[in-house]
Amino acid sequence: MSLNMQARVHPPLGPARAAWLLVTRSFIVYKKNWKLFVTGFLEPVFFLFSIGIGVGRLIESFEVNGQAIPYAEFVAPGMLAVSAFNGALMDSTFNVFFKLKYDKLYDQMLATPLTTADIARGEIIWGQLRGSSYSAAFLLLMWALGMLHSWTAILALPAALLIGFAFSAVCMAATTWMTSWQDFDKITLLQLPLFLFSATFFPITAFDGGLRWVVEMTPLYRGVVLCRELTLGQVGWESAISVGYLVVMGLIGLFVVRRRLDTLLLT
Repeated sequence: MSLNMQARVHPPLGPARAAWLLVTRSFIVYKKNWKLFVTGFLEPVFFLFSIGIGVGRLIESFEVNGQAIPYAEFVAPGMLAVSAFNGALMDSTFNVFFKLKYDKLYDQMLATPLTTADIARGEIIWGQLRGSSYSAAFLLLMWALGMLHSWTAILALPAALLIGFAFSAVCMAATTWMTSWQDFDKITLLQLPLFLFSATFFPITAFDGGLRWVVEMTPLYRGVVLCRELTLGQVGWESAISVGYLVVMGLIGLFVVRRRLDTLLLT
C-alpha cells in the first residue's frame, strides 16, 4: 500500500440534499420533545375559544368587506397566521442562539461539506415547518368547527408556510447579532405589539391616519390579512401585495443570515 495515499475530498452537497440532512437532524432531536409542539398548537386554540368564541357571544354580527360573519370566523384566520409566526420565531431565535453561541453546532457542521448557505437554508426550512405544522393543525380545527366556506381556504396552508419562511429568515438574522440571553427581551418587546396590533381581534378600520398606515406595513398584519382573505374567499390584488411583501422579507432575511454566518464562523 502506498504511503502517499490521496485523501478523499467530498464535494459540497447540493442545496436540496444539505437542507434535507439538516431538517432530518432537527426532526430526530425534536421527536423526543413532542410536547413542545403540542404547547405551540394549544396557544392559538385557547385564544380562539376564549376570545373568538367567548367574546363572540357578545357580538351579534361582524362585517368584513361587506360580508357578515361570526366574530370567531374573523379571529380564527388571524390566529392561523399568528401560530405560524410564533412557531417560526421561537425556533429561529432561542434555539439558533444556543446552537450558535453555546453548543457550537454550526462550527461542527462547517467541518463537513456543509456551507453557511446550507446551514441558513436548513434552519429556516425547519423553522417554517415547525410554524406551519401548528397552522396545519389549526386549519383542521377550523374545518371541524365549520369555519371554512371557500375553496381558497386550501391556500391558507401555503400562506402559513410563507409566513413561517419570512419570519424564520428575519428572526434568525436578528439572532446573529445577539450576545446574551438578555437580548431576547428585545424579541418579546417586538413580538407583543406585532401580535396585539395585527388586526387579529379587530379590523384595521379601528385605526386612523398614520397609525393605520404603520400597522398595514407590519409583516404580521400582512400575514393575518392574507390568511383571512383566503379563508373567507375574498382574494384580490391586496393578497398579491401581501405575498410579495412576505417573499421579499424572507429573501432579504436569508441573504443577511448567510452573510452574518460567514462573518461569525469563517473569520
